[in-house]
Amino acid sequence: MSTSSFDTHEFFNELKGAGFSEQQAEVITKRDLKELEVILKRDLKEIELRLESRIKDTELKIVESKADLIRWVVGVGVLQTALITALLIKLSAAL
Repeated sequence: MSTSSFDTHEFFNELKGAGFSEQQAEVITKRDLKELEVILKRDLKEIELRLESRIKDTELKIVESKADLIRWVVGVGVLQTALITALLIKLSAAL
C-alpha cells in the first residue's frame, strides 16, 4: 500500500509562483485539501468494509473448523468405544 501526502505549503507556493494571488492560492489549497479529505474518508470506508468482510469470512471458517474437529473427536470416541467393547467381548468369550 503506497502512501502519499499533500504538502499544502508547497502547493500554495506553486500557485503563487504561477501567478495566483495569495488569497486565491489559499482558497484553492483549502478546497483541494477538503476534496482530498473526502476522498480519503471514502477510501478508508471501503477498506473498513473489506476488512469486516474478511473478518466475517475468517470467523465462519473458524466455526466450520470447530464443527469438523468436534465431529472428528466424537467419531474417534465412538470408534474407541467399539474397539474396547469388541476386545472385552473377545476376552470374555476366551475365558
